[in-house]
Amino acid sequence: MQLGDIAHLRTGDKGDISQISVIAYDSADFELLVREVTVARVLRHLAGLTVNSAHRYELPAIGALNFVLEGALSGGVTRSLALDAHGKTLGAQLLDLPLGGEDGR
Repeated sequence: MQLGDIAHLRTGDKGDISQISVIAYDSADFELLVREVTVARVLRHLAGLTVNSAHRYELPAIGALNFVLEGALSGGVTRSLALDAHGKTLGAQLLDLPLGGEDGR
């Protein structure tokens, strides 16, 4: 199972900060998100990023996690030489995160 099987995303960019909100389709899956979609796993999955700091905020009332990745955009969307390494692309990549253990089994 992959993250995209049980959740969808909303993303945003501001300056050098990328925000990725992971939202469970079914609120019953929120605890699975809390358990498996940690800051450490997100950073390992998006290993090509240089992130200064990362924070996860839990929003149980809406079954969501919000990740704030500071320094993730190589100076900001308008300054970055990286093509498409912005919120929507990072979010799409995160949907491939395996669930059900570190290796997805």
